[in-house]
Amino acid sequence: MRRAFLVAALATAFGSIAAPLAAAQERVVNVYNWSDYVDPQMLKLFTKETGIKVVYDTFDANETLETKLLAGKSGYDVVVPTAYFLQRQIMAGVFSKLDKSRLPNLANEWPEIAKRLAAYDPGNQYGVNYMWGTTGIGYNVKAVHERLGPDAKIDSWDVVFKPEIIAKFKDCGVHMLDSSDDILPAALHYLGIDPNSTKADDLDRAAALLEKVRPYVRKFHSSEYLNALASGEICLVVGWSGDIKQSEKRARDAKNGVDIGYSIPKEGAQMWFDNLAIPKDAPHRDAAYAFINFMLDPQVAAANSTMVDYANGNLASQKFIDKKLLEDPAVYPNAATMAKLYTVNARGPRAQRLINRIWTRVKTGH
Repeated sequence: MRRAFLVAALATAFGSIAAPLAAAQERVVNVYNWSDYVDPQMLKLFTKETGIKVVYDTFDANETLETKLLAGKSGYDVVVPTAYFLQRQIMAGVFSKLDKSRLPNLANEWPEIAKRLAAYDPGNQYGVNYMWGTTGIGYNVKAVHERLGPDAKIDSWDVVFKPEIIAKFKDCGVHMLDSSDDILPAALHYLGIDPNSTKADDLDRAAALLEKVRPYVRKFHSSEYLNALASGEICLVVGWSGDIKQSEKRARDAKNGVDIGYSIPKEGAQMWFDNLAIPKDAPHRDAAYAFINFMLDPQVAAANSTMVDYANGNLASQKFIDKKLLEDPAVYPNAATMAKLYTVNARGPRAQRLINRIWTRVKTGH
């Protein structure tokens, strides 16, 4: 009911701009975004108000997106890379500089998030933040209490990186993201090493730590854990904040007795940014600008955040976001937690090849 009301209100709000946008020659916008990462009603509303059809494809790994972009002629008009991939792809000449005069809703951006994003994209010339979040620990509350005691708290990376603790969860299922950019920095940080280190010795130490806990990890995957955690198929995961919050919501809606929790470990965790960008060879550039500007409307951004349980980089949207979500420290961390969050930078080709080899070794166990 709340969402239906919001859609109706947005339809009224956008009525005044519908006619000129609908008159645009481009009648389609090809979007490539992460899975489970938008309110479908917002895509329908965009088409209703602009006459521009949204062709919406999804991926679950930055590498998949990067392969398409570097090959060229991907056919996509709007894509959503994470900041350190955005940084690398900017250097590769993949994206067009944004004409900010065509994005009036940029006035709604959150200065703090834009400032952090500028470390990857100086001057915020190529990307606009869509959502941001953290990489932490999702868990089945009942399973934790059964294995660690009724008063146990998941507040440390110890549960992941100490073999004697993670071993207790092997029987109920452990997943990790299939993402070297999330898991290796977490291991480095836990060891007291710069999470951006590309030194072979440092990476070998991180790999050795992961190899000790590898026997207790059932699968490395970057999307399956969402449903697996919600259904009770697994009980522990290193995953992305909003995905785990979505899992919590699905379990609650299913009334299956599964209670999900999410922790940003006290040692600190990775903060990441997913961003809207336009490939240099985008075939429908006018439609791309219309789509990005629409997504930056405060009420649209709020609807998307409320649906996917991620924080967004739109400060003006906060007065429309569900209060429970806005006050959830797992989604919008407090200042003390924010101070402990680290970011990951793009690596050069040589370092990336080394990381790829190490990651393959960790996953395969040899």
